[in-house]
Amino acid sequence: MNRRRLKDRIAGYSMFILTISSLLLVVAMGIGLYLKAAPILEEHSLWDLLSASEWKPMKNQFGFFPFLMGTLWVSALALIIAIPISLLTAIYLTEYAHSMVRRFVYPFLDILAGLPSVIYGVWGMLLIVPWVANVAAPWVGRNTTGYTVMACGIVLGVTVIPLLVSLFIEIFSNVSHELREATFALGATRWQTTKHVVLRKTAPGIIAAIVLAASRVMGETIAVIMVCGNLAIVPGSLLDACYPIPALIANNYGEMLSMPLYESALMFAAFILFFVVLVFNLFSRLVLKKVKTD
Repeated sequence: MNRRRLKDRIAGYSMFILTISSLLLVVAMGIGLYLKAAPILEEHSLWDLLSASEWKPMKNQFGFFPFLMGTLWVSALALIIAIPISLLTAIYLTEYAHSMVRRFVYPFLDILAGLPSVIYGVWGMLLIVPWVANVAAPWVGRNTTGYTVMACGIVLGVTVIPLLVSLFIEIFSNVSHELREATFALGATRWQTTKHVVLRKTAPGIIAAIVLAASRVMGETIAVIMVCGNLAIVPGSLLDACYPIPALIANNYGEMLSMPLYESALMFAAFILFFVVLVFNLFSRLVLKKVKTD
């Protein structure tokens, strides 16, 4: 008996240590990025870095505002595209679709979720970019190369759809079949059951899935580089080029040693992305707590 208790205590302490280690890893990453970014913060004020629009490292000008706005534009568009499609697809597959349809679609979704992001980037270059340049832009009287916020948002939205659909399906499947049957017995239609029972009961899980998708979108790199245009400008419309923060880091990291403060500037960009994702996740936890309380 004592031996069993000892093993149980060891297992508990081991899992506790691993849990604390994972939390400390996040703290260590944040501290490391901040220390690497400290030199540029000593030379330029935080407000100047975040509000300036000039990006000329050779002239010691590091304005991150275009990159922040590019990240926000692209992430917002991708989520606007992905969330409704993913949510309705998951509702159809779990509540309406025949079992034969589900058996065919589920493996297909797994394949899409497992594709490397570079495949989506190539697809965007071959199909979405020409469509934006030759169809969408002329339709509104604009000329563009197609490497725009719209193309980037569409590609990122498609990239994250398989992940969101899989998460939503898993969340909806956890609602008990007996609960659905009880609402049907009371005379509710299938849509009323979905709306008032399934969606309401799974609201915290839906929010968590959206937060995970948002973090994935804001951190995506390869697909973004291939279709965003890589111009350090503040987008004024969906048909303007953009330069999200992940693309900035990936494109310029190899050149940092030849320019003063370049490494620190890129580390500051990484710290911004880290901080934004962290704050976004903490805010989502507060929302989840509020939803569960209500």
